[in-house]
Amino acid sequence: MSIADNKKAFHDYFVEEQYEAGIVLQGWEVKAIRAGRAQLKEAYVIVKNGEIFLFGAHIGALPTASTHIHPDSVRTRKLLLNAAEISKLIGKVERSGYTMVPLNLHFVKGRIKCQIGLAKGKKQHDKRDTEREKDWQREQQKVMKQNRR
Repeated sequence: MSIADNKKAFHDYFVEEQYEAGIVLQGWEVKAIRAGRAQLKEAYVIVKNGEIFLFGAHIGALPTASTHIHPDSVRTRKLLLNAAEISKLIGKVERSGYTMVPLNLHFVKGRIKCQIGLAKGKKQHDKRDTEREKDWQREQQKVMKQNRR
């Protein structure tokens, strides 16, 4: 079940591989995410000291769940992956010029997971081509729908 999607990631990048990572969260963050107060629009994934972190994801605090603390809604959160996956991702990012972007937050067996993508950036003409292709697909669907009637 999806919580928050990063639609901008597919617009700005060619996503080649996808990985599912756990997230280290605090209690108030889990409650806020379950209430639908998470946003990945400006978020990205960084590598620091051989570990992978989610940076810039906004999780708005619930007024009832975080009364005794002063929450930081855009704090850096650690992502949990296998050591082999982390080393593979770090190698691709540092050597091959890839970027890691968060694609969505979702539930798996009651736990909150973050799907990250290994991606290459799109140029402006690639974005226009993608937009043209989507428009063409929509146009085809309209014609097919009219022909059925």
